[in-house]
Amino acid sequence: MRKTFIIVALFLIPVIVYSQGDNGWIDLFNGKDLDGWKQLNGNAEYVVDNNEIIGVSVPKEPNSFLCTEKDYGDFILELDVNVEPPLNSGIQFRSLSVDNYMKGRVHGYQCEIDPSNRAWSGGIYDEARRDWLYNLARNEKGSAAFKPGEWNTYRIEAIGNHIRTWINGVMCANLVDNETASGFIALQVHGVGDDPEKIGKKVRWRNIRIKTSDLEASRLAPDPDVSEINFVPNTLTETEKRLGWRLLWDGKTTDGWRGAKLDHFPENGWQIEDGVLIVQESGGGESENGGDIVTIDKFSNFELELEFMLTEGANSGIKYFVDPQLNKGTGSGIGLEYQLLDDRAHPDAKEGVGGNRTLASLYDLIPAVNLSEGNNNKRFYGIGRWNKARIVVKDNHIEHWLNNIKVVEYERSTQIYRALVAKSKYKVWPDFGESPSGHILLQDHGNTVRFRSVKIREF
Repeated sequence: MRKTFIIVALFLIPVIVYSQGDNGWIDLFNGKDLDGWKQLNGNAEYVVDNNEIIGVSVPKEPNSFLCTEKDYGDFILELDVNVEPPLNSGIQFRSLSVDNYMKGRVHGYQCEIDPSNRAWSGGIYDEARRDWLYNLARNEKGSAAFKPGEWNTYRIEAIGNHIRTWINGVMCANLVDNETASGFIALQVHGVGDDPEKIGKKVRWRNIRIKTSDLEASRLAPDPDVSEINFVPNTLTETEKRLGWRLLWDGKTTDGWRGAKLDHFPENGWQIEDGVLIVQESGGGESENGGDIVTIDKFSNFELELEFMLTEGANSGIKYFVDPQLNKGTGSGIGLEYQLLDDRAHPDAKEGVGGNRTLASLYDLIPAVNLSEGNNNKRFYGIGRWNKARIVVKDNHIEHWLNNIKVVEYERSTQIYRALVAKSKYKVWPDFGESPSGHILLQDHGNTVRFRSVKIREF
């Protein structure tokens, strides 16, 4: 009897291992029912058929989520998705639903399923929280990976603060973020209101499996052409360091900066608090309190990124190719300006020509519009929230980006550029904005504005 028991036990071992998945993979869906899942928020229909989970949109319901009952921290997730256009959907991960946040609203990371012409499938959206973290406006190859109306294989790697996505073997997103370390996985059926084109549309999921061990050995190599976007405040990743990025402000001191009209950092008007550089409120006057601050270094070809937070009615700016010697009197330093403004509440938004004094515009010269999606939604995340500014300068070609949306693109030192200057407030400055190098400036316009994660790399 003892020998027989041992032989039977040995035969059972490989069966047990196999049921947990091949090479550590574990099935999240048994192909038969929704055991291990629960539905939250909206009342879209979820059914099981032909080894698939099928979500069906219904009218006048909010976003619906079919959620795993178990939470997951670090993992690699793979699954197949097929959505009927024009229905939008998504795969939630590291997501939460708690009573004290929007009455249990599901929130957290979402890997986008987007069959529209925008083609942001595989991008990372922060559902009910911070909006888009990684769209595909800077990844044309990734935006072409998704095949509308067909089965698509998704892969999500969430390991530590690195989150990466692939569709059909093509890398889409490469995000670094530390907002949430663990949470459930959920399959979203997007709310469709009463849109007849979207009601009754289906999204299907199959072959849903997860791996939670031996992750480093299982990671895919990132595509070097896919930009890594880092949301961890005042830090540089190893990739950023390798690509030549450096912190232009260290998050702690005034090193590397001085007053635009001083040989030292202003003694008042600016403060540093919890890794944030703050312009203090002083009534809205232009450079009348602490005054503008500029980098000690000059820059020619560069990529600048920073996060900013506006208060209601605030006005400020990020200037580049600044020559502090041009204006030693009252007012701000002179240079090309990425406008920072509360467009709704500040009167300057209605000044200038065609909106060229609004947020992210090349101030008084070129208005900011959504060039990535071809509309007027600049995707500003709002007052009191962090927004990301990006300025890219390659010789005379310059771009402004707002929250990873391109909003301004121009060539300086051209006939068109000089014609714009001739009709602007800058016409009094000879060869305005055409210096081969200059300082970077953060403006004191007398309103409370916050900055962090100020970083730069030179070409």
